Amino acid sequence: MNTAQHAPAGVMSPLRRDHQHLASAPPAARFAQTSFVPPGKSMRSILFAALGAAVLCGPAAAASRFVEDPYPSTYHALASGPVLIQHATVLTGTGQRLDDADVLLRDGKVAAVGRGLEVPADARRIDGTGKWVTPGIIDVHSHLGVYPSPGVSAHSDGNEMTAPVTPNVWAEHSVWPQDPGFGTALAGGITSLQVLPGSANLIGGRGVTLKNVAATTYQGMKFPGAPWGLKMACGENPKRVYGEKGGPATRMGNVAGYRAAFIDAAEYLNKNAPKKSEKKRHWWSGGGDNDSSGDAGGKRDLKLDTLAGAINGDIRVHIHCYRADEMATMLDLAKEFGFHIAAFHHGVEAYKLADRLAQENVCGALWADWWGFKMEAFDGIQENIAIVDRPANSCAIVHSDSEEGIQRLNQEAAKVIANARRAGMEIPPERAIRWLTSNAAKALGIEQQTGALEPGKMGDMVVWNGNPFSSYALAEQVYIDGAQVYDRHDRRLQPVSDFMLGQEVAR
Repeated sequence: MNTAQHAPAGVMSPLRRDHQHLASAPPAARFAQTSFVPPGKSMRSILFAALGAAVLCGPAAAASRFVEDPYPSTYHALASGPVLIQHATVLTGTGQRLDDADVLLRDGKVAAVGRGLEVPADARRIDGTGKWVTPGIIDVHSHLGVYPSPGVSAHSDGNEMTAPVTPNVWAEHSVWPQDPGFGTALAGGITSLQVLPGSANLIGGRGVTLKNVAATTYQGMKFPGAPWGLKMACGENPKRVYGEKGGPATRMGNVAGYRAAFIDAAEYLNKNAPKKSEKKRHWWSGGGDNDSSGDAGGKRDLKLDTLAGAINGDIRVHIHCYRADEMATMLDLAKEFGFHIAAFHHGVEAYKLADRLAQENVCGALWADWWGFKMEAFDGIQENIAIVDRPANSCAIVHSDSEEGIQRLNQEAAKVIANARRAGMEIPPERAIRWLTSNAAKALGIEQQTGALEPGKMGDMVVWNGNPFSSYALAEQVYIDGAQVYDRHDRRLQPVSDFMLGQEVAR
């Protein structure tokens, strides 16, 4: 099915975009798991017991080839000297607002944040009077590079619509680094982003987290050490795409499909568990040949590698899901098979489950105000993100799922603030900025490296010409790992993709 046929040509409506995208902790060691859970026990408790057994077998047995990324990051931060922004309004991403404050970047990291910082002799000083400084913006749901511009069929590489369960495919293998969208996103303050497969499939494949830097290869953009994401999808998209291709054709068929896939993954883990008494060298334990024929667990399976990684927590699960009842089902599915959901994406009815999401430490990566473009998106409200943000331990996120929206995520967040205010909820900028920074980093598993202006974290930072939640706000300077990579007033620091070179009229 060609999903692009569901909207008029040339019109990138939310409906068409959603249909079109039906859309490092490295992969995990193959530890023990069982597909049969005795009464009174959970699958996760059994998995933990098996993990312990694997550890007892020693490093050779526990270490797996899956721990290594066969397509590793080659990203290297640009060389940069110390930079000191002075007298700015600083939103740290940790809930703090500091007025008339300074931020020092040194050696690619945030070195200090505060008032009246000492000026290093070799630092480049920037007057931040009247400006606001935030951590770099992170978009947890993007299809840049896999649905790049220009949007032609030759570039539509985000959905492997050949089977409903395709955890074996990796979005990074479709990323086109020349996508001009990366540069326009940078101009909006985007320093990191997760590129996901689309949502045509029940299980669409692995997503990848990228640094938003110019590179020839996707490996040159891969965020070092970031976990993979696993894209799953609820509801209308999979049953619409596969209803006439052998199924699933219903929501109950969707759930049966998830369960069957994870049952296979649990058995795969169980078969490949190292045994205490086993002395022979496994094919995955490093060195020797790579022939799996001598291994009791059998042939390596790329689909089950990914699902096994999700079960043991090394691959983070991200689920496209609109309705509250379906999100509740997926939370129970996660308990059944012992995995954790990092975030629900889109979630127009997440407000109905705000307390449960917070209690179960699940983020809501949501639109500011998209709703009504199909039946499962009908019951959306403009206060959705604000309500998800209210409980203790909440993790609300503003995402784009759009090559246009990613350019102004700060304005999407501003709409949330305005709608919340009209409903009697006052949300200060120092809280709202977390929807774009630290909460997003948490969902991606990179919160120890980025997402906040704290000493020791990556020097990912945006200097705005004013309050970033103003409709007039513009990103004036963008820094990634302490190096300035964008300047609104200096054309030399406005990256242009190879594809755009020589096309000055298009710029």
